[in-house]
Amino acid sequence: MEYDNNNRGSLFKNDRKDDAKFPDYKGSINVEGIDYWLSAWIKVSKDGQKFMSLSIKNKTTDVPKKPVKTDEHKDWLDDYDKAPF
Repeated sequence: MEYDNNNRGSLFKNDRKDDAKFPDYKGSINVEGIDYWLSAWIKVSKDGQKFMSLSIKNKTTDVPKKPVKTDEHKDWLDDYDKAPF
């Protein structure tokens, strides 16, 4: 029988926390067959109780976009080279 990873996840201590804004724990979770990145921060409530604040991001749709190289400035550069000075 194959292991079913649906509706399961895991968190691991973030050993690369170089900034206070970075999560304390990182991992992944699967919800209804969709994979997400999972981040957690340890926080303290106003009454002093510790809790975890969570954030999830879709692994496929929340991928950082790379800048697209375009030739939109090419015409401007061509005109600049033709300047009479």
